[in-house]
Amino acid sequence: MSLPFEFPNLDRVHSLLASADTSSLPLLAACGTILVAGSAIALNHSRNSAYTRLRGPPSDSLLWGVSQKLPLTEAATAWYTQWEAEYGHVYSIPYTLGKERIVLHDPKAVAHFFTMDNSVYVKSTFTRSVIRKIAGEGIFADALVGCRQRKVLSPAFSNAAIRALSHVFYDCANKRTPLSSATGPVTDSNSSIDSIGMGGFSHDFRSLAGEKPIVAQMFDANDTKSSFMNMAPMLALVLPLVNRIPGPFDSKIKELNDSLESIADGIWEKMRRDAGSEAVEEKSIVGRLLRAQGSDTSLQLSREEVLDEIKVLILAGYITTSTSLTWCLIELAKNQEAQKKLRDELRNYDTDEPSYDDLMDTTKLPYLDAVTHETLRLHPAATELDRVAAVDDAIPLSTPITDARGRTTDHIAVPRGTLVAVPIAAVNRSPAFWGPDAALFRPERWLGGAAEAGAAKDLVGHRHLLTFASGPRTCIGKMFALAEFKTVLSVLARNFAFEFEGGDAQKITILRGRTMPGRMFVGEDGKPFALKVKRVSA
Repeated sequence: MSLPFEFPNLDRVHSLLASADTSSLPLLAACGTILVAGSAIALNHSRNSAYTRLRGPPSDSLLWGVSQKLPLTEAATAWYTQWEAEYGHVYSIPYTLGKERIVLHDPKAVAHFFTMDNSVYVKSTFTRSVIRKIAGEGIFADALVGCRQRKVLSPAFSNAAIRALSHVFYDCANKRTPLSSATGPVTDSNSSIDSIGMGGFSHDFRSLAGEKPIVAQMFDANDTKSSFMNMAPMLALVLPLVNRIPGPFDSKIKELNDSLESIADGIWEKMRRDAGSEAVEEKSIVGRLLRAQGSDTSLQLSREEVLDEIKVLILAGYITTSTSLTWCLIELAKNQEAQKKLRDELRNYDTDEPSYDDLMDTTKLPYLDAVTHETLRLHPAATELDRVAAVDDAIPLSTPITDARGRTTDHIAVPRGTLVAVPIAAVNRSPAFWGPDAALFRPERWLGGAAEAGAAKDLVGHRHLLTFASGPRTCIGKMFALAEFKTVLSVLARNFAFEFEGGDAQKITILRGRTMPGRMFVGEDGKPFALKVKRVSA
């Protein structure tokens, strides 16, 4: 579709951004935004009338739409839940520079979205750029690159491979047990970073020994101040040139890459030294991959790919699992009855260290399984997933809807270039699927398969949760994450009691950095809160 008028200044904006010094870039970015805004809005409002026009909330501003209501905190989920109640399982929200964003809660629509992920629905230019900066051409990359990486990595994430890593998870979890009591900002990142290091690529970050690896420093830092750079990701969805603006993100990425490169070099050299040695049993994920390459050159990893996969393991393993474990401890501190039930189940079990198979068997430790999945339901690491339609598409619906023109339809026609999103956290908490108490932490809903027998059975994903996504892009490390989560939680819950300092009525939220995918848990006063940890007698 061509623009309805000439826009000769766009090339000039690109050249200015490419040649300008850093100090002038914010001003140039603002000028570029103003120059391009008119054309972007005109383009987005000139859509063919054949496409489905959906109901949705009114715009708050011409520039931002309602995007400023969707910060990277728990508040965004509340807005999605409210809009679902008001406009139904499928609606459209006004986004940046007049762009529309279709939001899907409908089970059939969500299943279609995930099935077509990476073919019809692709990552935006901005998202791909950020991923490549952080994780290179690893499994998060699109199209053929991502498919090949998934094929290479799959054997290392098999049940047999993860079963062999059980001792790593227990070793890391048990390093916490010498503590008798502590009070401080809540986090369980140390176990996760050491587990990922040893289980992923045989590298000891020594976080549990008191050291603070640069990897943890990078991701635990948060840049949540209100600024132009905080809103840059939203602008970049419709103005990719915004991504050219250098800032704190780029310098942090360089530090991270420099650190990971030295780690990858060490791993690479170790594997070369041990090549062909039957006496050395390599159980790490990357190590297994390097040893299993054989003569199939299409599945061999280069040094650069090893580096990229290490980045992926850290990004997808450390941040997600440590965040989920922290949320679990918060919920158990709020719910002392659930914490006691879990501790009693673990202490009454046959062994202090259940095997991988016992942990994964939902009938062996049912309450541990229930607490795990209730945490993953309420607090998915990725709260939403958005894509851009690469081609025109028709999304089927479970139940017909009434569109903005008052017509009833059982599908929605989506034009190429449309933003489409699945609010994972909101769907996981939707009363329509999980009942009127969907917003509450209630592990009992999982006992006996009750949760999966209700309306949630229509949802795709692991145990009908969208936490690990679904379809061809389902999280490849799902079983690794579940095994690590359950192992660490079983050790912590058996040996420690968790309480809030000052009572459990306070509201906790999480702030996620804009420039790096870090996270910070804060109380109602906006400051990191304390969690009391006390050893319990056997």
